[in-house]
Amino acid sequence: MRSIRRGMTGSGLRMVILGGAVGFLSVAVGVTGCALFQSEQVKKGKHLYEHYCMHCHGEHGRQNEGYNWAQMPDPRPKDLSNKGEMSTFKDEEIFNTISRDMKDTTPNVGDKIGDDEFAVPTMPTFKYTLSEDEIWAIVGYVRTLHGTKLAFNVEDRKKELDDKLKEVQGVFDQAKQALAAADKTAEDEADKAGKDVDDNATAKERDAMDKATKELEIAQAAATNFIKRPEFAPIPRPDLAMSADEAAKQAERGKQLFSNKYGCNACHRVGEAGGMVGPPLDRAGFRLNGTWVFRWVKYPQAMKSETRMPNLGLSDADAKAVTMYLTTLKAPPPEKPLGTVQKASAE
Repeated sequence: MRSIRRGMTGSGLRMVILGGAVGFLSVAVGVTGCALFQSEQVKKGKHLYEHYCMHCHGEHGRQNEGYNWAQMPDPRPKDLSNKGEMSTFKDEEIFNTISRDMKDTTPNVGDKIGDDEFAVPTMPTFKYTLSEDEIWAIVGYVRTLHGTKLAFNVEDRKKELDDKLKEVQGVFDQAKQALAAADKTAEDEADKAGKDVDDNATAKERDAMDKATKELEIAQAAATNFIKRPEFAPIPRPDLAMSADEAAKQAERGKQLFSNKYGCNACHRVGEAGGMVGPPLDRAGFRLNGTWVFRWVKYPQAMKSETRMPNLGLSDADAKAVTMYLTTLKAPPPEKPLGTVQKASAE
């Protein structure tokens, strides 16, 4: 350092010191910026957790802490505050649990489920409800419940998606230009020969264009879904007309899906069993219109944007079966209003 100082004027030395200070400041800002980003992610995750998760998992992630925990069928939510267990899961594994396709767990007739595949109906998916960034925010907040931090780099993930979109957009633009040039060449040659344009002359370029278009759509969707909640087309009016035998068959299938695939009983009560997050459904056949039910289970956010019920990704066939099952639920009215029963039991 002394030899460097001897060879420098006062102004030169000041520039070195200033440059070092700026470099240090840049690093500090980078670290602080990253910490700030993580803090904002955790804050956002806490808000989402309180809205969508706390009624089952509890404020601090502990078992039997959420008001719905004891009402749920097994398996009930695990203890998110248990560092010994939760630290064995990678961030990606927690993310995939929150964002997955629901599987039919009915023995022998349900979906094929891998040994390491999470398939618990009582834990809903938020794949079709929240953005990828929001789900990572929930993962980040869940990590705080057992005293750890999110290791997955969410900023790098967003950059990866943006870079991929730019790359695919470039390939698409090149394919588009190549197809335009091939079309022109084919038209010119057809004019010279006095013939119709030969579609086979541009088959290679059209195939490349089709492939590039599909890849661009996938990349665009991935980049959009990272920052924006999924949106779907309005649900058309379903055709629920069917014979009595078919209705019975559909209702039986719907009952199976209700409990074993979509875990509706985790939040809704039927008779003496089920959760208490949503309204009881044992009189749904009297109260609810079939068309309304179908639209609701297919896309609840279209009817009530901030509902706690997530979009579970039901197919039209599954939505119809669940709808037909709910139309069969026609329990007699309770002898006393629910509030009266609860008050009496509390006293």
